[in-house]
Amino acid sequence: MSYKPYKEDDLVQLSALQHFAFCERQCALIHIEQIWSENMFTAEGKIMHERVDTSKSESRGAVRMEFSVPLRSLRLGLTGKADVVEYHRQDDGTWLPFPVEYKRGKPKADDCDKVQLCAQAMCLEEMMSVEIPKGALFYGRIRRREDVIFDNALRKETENTAKKVHELIESQKTPGPEYSKRCKSCSLFQQCMPELCSKKNKASRYLSNILKQLDAEVSNNGTG
Repeated sequence: MSYKPYKEDDLVQLSALQHFAFCERQCALIHIEQIWSENMFTAEGKIMHERVDTSKSESRGAVRMEFSVPLRSLRLGLTGKADVVEYHRQDDGTWLPFPVEYKRGKPKADDCDKVQLCAQAMCLEEMMSVEIPKGALFYGRIRRREDVIFDNALRKETENTAKKVHELIESQKTPGPEYSKRCKSCSLFQQCMPELCSKKNKASRYLSNILKQLDAEVSNNGTG
């Protein structure tokens, strides 16, 4: 399949994929309306990333580590940074990239973190002309990391998410809220007001349906 590369001015932040996979409205609030708010979750995450960013490179035997690595993909239209890229020395003497993303919480039921990590790997593949089979997510709450295999299904999901993020940002339209348990952990909970907005939307739909029914009855009576 051929792809038309994006222009430099059209690149979006790689983190937008994680925001979109978590919640389309959150993605729009951050990347369209430019709204951002700190809570204890984002503060903890920032501290974790700052610790990672304190070094630039490190070597441990057959593993070399680079920190805060710039990334770009014209094919996916993404730009950003990888927290850590480990380079594992292979038997033939070459170094294979292995991206590691740091998260403050614990593994999630959905693929939002995996999509972000896979996008990092796909950026590295495009930049370095290599194939990267896997990477890892380090979760601060459980203090360990989990390997992520970049199989065809995850790569396809990542490509589709990148495409949808571009479509969302180009539309300049913020989706309405859908209240769920995960809303409580969102840093934009106060700005989004998902409970209140959802109730307003339900009330508006209810009134709209009532008006449609009345219009239909008036129309039927007039033709009866």
